[in-house]
Amino acid sequence: MALITCQDVSFAYEGNTVISGLDFEVSDGDYLCVVGENGSGKSTLIKGLLRLKQPAKGSVLMSAELMANEIGYLPQQTEVQKDFPASVYEVVLSGRLNSRGLKSFYTKKDKLVVEENLKKLNILDLKNKCYRELSGGQQQRVLLARALCATKKMLLLDEPVAGLDPVVTQDLYRMIKKINTETGITIIMVSHDIHSAIQYASHILHLKNKQEFFGTVAEYKESGIGKTFMGGDMHD
Repeated sequence: MALITCQDVSFAYEGNTVISGLDFEVSDGDYLCVVGENGSGKSTLIKGLLRLKQPAKGSVLMSAELMANEIGYLPQQTEVQKDFPASVYEVVLSGRLNSRGLKSFYTKKDKLVVEENLKKLNILDLKNKCYRELSGGQQQRVLLARALCATKKMLLLDEPVAGLDPVVTQDLYRMIKKINTETGITIIMVSHDIHSAIQYASHILHLKNKQEFFGTVAEYKESGIGKTFMGGDMHD
């Protein structure tokens, strides 16, 4: 079942087209990795999928099973966010805001979901720690747990391993794959690490201000752009 379908979509700023020719779908349980060089339109696509930007052309269709505010989102971290003075528990709990509706307080269910996701990310022992005192890898686990608190269907991850060392990076990649495999949550991840993308993802969307490729990892490996991109250096 398709959760998101893009039909001949273009996005523009002040009349200038940033990305065009988007024609793909993301199905329940997929792990889609979005790749492309700097300025290729990846960030604009994310805004479109989150309904923060309307298409200049075409349609972004969402299944009735998926509301825009039910997508768990992990954005790129800024330096200010890394210094956020709150406990791990408070940061993760804030992921339940959209599900609260008109309630002015967190419910017992909200707190249970937080505990479950802290355990799932192996950070339950950190719940009373101050977020800004954690390592980069620990902070990303906390933000991933927060994103999980917002969804049962889809995670949208924007460069989740940026700035992390290689060991922590691979650990986080494995954890994301485990979430996809064991819970069935659909993953859309923006990444510049094409080699890890083809190791863990099921599908690849390659952008270069238009859709250059969409298909399975196996198809991407055999494509001309896939062979070129995997064999060359990536700059961003």
